[in-house]
Amino acid sequence: MGSKFTLSLLAAVGFAGLAGAAARADETIARAEAALAPYRALPTFEAPGESFDAKTCMTGKKILSIPASSAIPFISTINQNMQRIAKDLGFEYQIWENQGQTSQHVQGMNHATSNGFDLIELLAGTDPRALVPQTKEAQAAGIKVVASHLTGFEQGIPAEIDGVVPIDYKRAGELMAHWAISKKGKETNALVLVSTPALSTVSLSEGVTSVFDKDCPDCTYSVVNVPIPDWATKIQSTVQSQLIANPDINYIIPIYDSMSQFVVPALTITGRDDVEIATFNGTPFVISMIQNGQVEMNIGENLDWIAHGMLDSHMRRLCGLDIVADPKIPLMIFDESNAATAGTPAVDSKGYGDAYVEGYRTLWKLK
Repeated sequence: MGSKFTLSLLAAVGFAGLAGAAARADETIARAEAALAPYRALPTFEAPGESFDAKTCMTGKKILSIPASSAIPFISTINQNMQRIAKDLGFEYQIWENQGQTSQHVQGMNHATSNGFDLIELLAGTDPRALVPQTKEAQAAGIKVVASHLTGFEQGIPAEIDGVVPIDYKRAGELMAHWAISKKGKETNALVLVSTPALSTVSLSEGVTSVFDKDCPDCTYSVVNVPIPDWATKIQSTVQSQLIANPDINYIIPIYDSMSQFVVPALTITGRDDVEIATFNGTPFVISMIQNGQVEMNIGENLDWIAHGMLDSHMRRLCGLDIVADPKIPLMIFDESNAATAGTPAVDSKGYGDAYVEGYRTLWKLK
């Protein structure tokens, strides 16, 4: 009798333990889904500051943009949109085309200093820490040096430059981790691809790892660095090696979505069609990859909205207005349920609604 009772008690305790573990797993997934929910709706326009006469105050002013690399579609599309908007407003916005080499960034800085530009924009990964002598020369010539789409809200302004136009990179990183957890729960085993030494990488990586560490301690992840100039030559081989070394990987999180084009061939070669990709940026060709079943999710930024927001901040700085701490550029989730709203194939800035277009026209007193 005693032994039967003991066995029954042990069975009950064991069942209760399993039930408790299952409940905790359900709670982990539920928290992840709740974190994602606000980013599934179309974003609304929120003015980042007071309205001003953009055309009048920008008359005769010139901006030179030095992107991290013109070979990255996400960056080149933002540049092209900014150039188009500047033309409509009647001022010069020149792009210093380059392939991601610091020597090319130096040449761009020197060009701006020698040719009377009013502001130099270091866009989406151009590192001000590598351009200190050139920045000092530009500032001595009265040129403002600003980093756009480089730092997160929590990172502050690098000491070498005059200002930043930040993005909520940490939140984007958090959302990528939440997505993986919402699909795999504590079974998540993620390969996180980063690109140092870009300052944005610090914020994005912190977002990803903080969610895994805090919300899903049973999840597994590893972080591998592939610098921007090496994407085309090293991402595929790096991912293949990681998948062979760790066959339990079930998610790949490239923190910049243009990396995905080099991840997919690695999955094909290794026969790992069970591994999903969750990423960030909203580059049109990557949203098309969602439509094709190659990428599962993309935390999108409207690239035209980014262009408007960055220029808004630059113009406020050059026109002597208050500098905004938050350019109010929203994030939005694209997956199989809504990727087609971006066009088939996806096109720049489609799928987010158009509230921002009239919003900025009103803000800049164009109507």
